Amino acid sequence: MKSGQEDTIKLNEEGLLVIDEDLCTGCGICVRVCPFGAISIVNLPAPVVGEDIHRYGRNGFVLYRLPIPRKAAIVGLIGPNGVGKTTVLRILSGALKPNLGRLDEPSWDEIIERFRGSELQDHFKKISERGITVSMKPERIDLIPKVAKGTVSKILRRADQTGKVDEMVELLGLDGLEDREVAQLSGGELQRLAVGVACLKDADLYVFDEPSNYLDIYQRMSVARAIRSIIREDRSVLLAEHDLAMLDYLSDYVHIIYGLPDVYGVVSFPHSSRDGINIFLDGYLPEDNVRFRDYSIKFVKKGAAKPTERSPLVVYTNLTKKYDESFRLDVEEGEIVAGEVVVALGPNGIGKTTFVRILAGELSPDSGDVLTSGLKVAYKPQYLRSDYEGTVEDLLRTVAGSFYSSSYFKTEVLHRLRLTGLLDRRVDELSGGALQRVAIAITLARDADIYLLDEPSAFLDVEMRLAAAKAIKRRIEGESKAAIIVEHDLLMAESLADRVIVFRGDPGIHGSAKGPLEVSKGMNKFLKDVGITIRRDPSTGRPRVNKPGSKMDQLARSSGVYYA
Repeated sequence: MKSGQEDTIKLNEEGLLVIDEDLCTGCGICVRVCPFGAISIVNLPAPVVGEDIHRYGRNGFVLYRLPIPRKAAIVGLIGPNGVGKTTVLRILSGALKPNLGRLDEPSWDEIIERFRGSELQDHFKKISERGITVSMKPERIDLIPKVAKGTVSKILRRADQTGKVDEMVELLGLDGLEDREVAQLSGGELQRLAVGVACLKDADLYVFDEPSNYLDIYQRMSVARAIRSIIREDRSVLLAEHDLAMLDYLSDYVHIIYGLPDVYGVVSFPHSSRDGINIFLDGYLPEDNVRFRDYSIKFVKKGAAKPTERSPLVVYTNLTKKYDESFRLDVEEGEIVAGEVVVALGPNGIGKTTFVRILAGELSPDSGDVLTSGLKVAYKPQYLRSDYEGTVEDLLRTVAGSFYSSSYFKTEVLHRLRLTGLLDRRVDELSGGALQRVAIAITLARDADIYLLDEPSAFLDVEMRLAAAKAIKRRIEGESKAAIIVEHDLLMAESLADRVIVFRGDPGIHGSAKGPLEVSKGMNKFLKDVGITIRRDPSTGRPRVNKPGSKMDQLARSSGVYYA
């Protein structure tokens, strides 16, 4: 026994040596000296003393450590909301001067000295001397119309320092929008414009904060290709992203950020994209010996739907809906069975939300009928409103009634969606992610036969997306209920789906829907339309997008199996 351990390891009442958890510092000495390998110590998340990077006030959020930008590579950040990803991007882009955890402002010489011997020393020296140019795509793209005026074409051409504006317009699908004023753009159009502006600048460092928000899978792949196109030997790219498929597809290296949301965040050392994402899903960080989540996340490929004897809950004939001759939606007849979750897949502007609103009774089809009548429908729209003048608890109690006090609602909705800490907050003061969680809870709180949720993953981090998927699945399990979900996150769609409806056509002009189909058949059809193939990670089972032209991509395409 080494010196200093005498007070930590003691005899219990049965005469056995035990570790006093109140005194143990997690130094690991006892693990190494134990001759039988019988002792294993795993640390829980905690601040990393002495590695403070930035502190927001005396009792504010603290960030520990920083990732290192790499030339000719994309460095990705993954972690829950509130642990410092945006703070990291702001510091490394020069938008925020790190205070090293102090209450006063250190000089640039002190900051540069702090990182002496690391690659960050040169990075901060360049920032202090304004010797680095940065192009940043911010998270809050909804603020763009307040600071940028003019048409899409004018904004892109003002930003263009590479001479590739026409190529970027085509790559991001902005053709046809060039003459539209920025104030008239939708969320997805603003996102693609912001990515285009960032990519067209000639910079040393490119920063992209959640570039997949508001985008369908087609557009996410286009954005990924646009970001990949700017890589050069003298450029670095930093990326924060919650869509794991997109993060994996884009990143060369990944840093995990863990901690206690809104209290502190710790940046891990770099990993390859595959290993970093797998470590995040496992919840255990080997180099820090930290268990930052008490469960691992696994994925299982969905095969053929299990036979069921349940009667159809929703039955509809061939449906048609027209909008002033500008858009037409045609839906093949189908039925939805009680106890299943059906996921609607397809590009934006193809009619998914229109279909959901027809089933919800908000719209009437021009031809065809929804044959089931008298069913109660709970509907969460795509765009959320926060004009309720009251607290989250007031709103949930009003909607849920007596169901609010049930142990089921507290466990499967409030706790799973982490709403207990928001109950006293005013609804009109919530962030986008918090408002999304409340909207999902409100929908699930209703006594309904069909739950229709339009893009429930928007603004949620990875863990919360999977928690929301579990909450939705649990709400209809074993009951005569069903759910229809419009979703663009590939991993969440797979986690949710019992069957899928595939929407195809020409966005904004004509859409057609086929299904519901078995997951494997529907996903294969959908991925073929998107033009991507996937493989399975052997450790976690998660789907990984194959690099275009790779051996696995070519093999999948030649065999016609896009969904492995």
